[in-house]
Amino acid sequence: MKRNALVGLIALAALTTAAYAGTIHGKVSGVSGESVVYVEAIAGKTFPAPAQHVLIDQKGLMFAPHIVAVAQGTTVDFLNSDSVAHNVFWISISGNKKLGHNLGTWPKGQKQSFKFDNPGVVPLLCNVHPEMAAYVIVSPTPYFATTDKSGEYKIENVPDGAYTVTAWHEGAKYKSNPVKVAGDTTADFTLSK
Repeated sequence: MKRNALVGLIALAALTTAAYAGTIHGKVSGVSGESVVYVEAIAGKTFPAPAQHVLIDQKGLMFAPHIVAVAQGTTVDFLNSDSVAHNVFWISISGNKKLGHNLGTWPKGQKQSFKFDNPGVVPLLCNVHPEMAAYVIVSPTPYFATTDKSGEYKIENVPDGAYTVTAWHEGAKYKSNPVKVAGDTTADFTLSK
């Protein structure tokens, strides 16, 4: 009897927890290609840094992938797969030049790593090949998504509540909207250049 009561309580706790987590989904329009949508910082709430690293390769004189979204505190590994030396640097994070950094230059097969502790948009460049460019979007929360090519996105397991949600796209003005999450919630964005 006690075992059945315990199993019942565990099941109830699981259902209750699930009832307080929602999904934000929608579409980013007005631009073509991938965008990033993320929940802005939540007052009084901090999140542990992700343990798993994210990889950005330098291959074919390009950063691959071109746009990477990560949670604040994520370490990104920059690999050089080309037969020429590459460099990775950024002059700012969301315009703050004090957060600029240069990882240096390294040959094929080697990598450099950097932990992104500051949220914002990081425009990556290579001073050896000025035509190379990419972006790391550092979300202040673990609630973010990259859209598909048609602009659709889904952010799962967002606790019910009121948030500011931002949509970013390369070359467009970002847009932030208040969103109240209660279960399944739609938030669409129209961006312009």
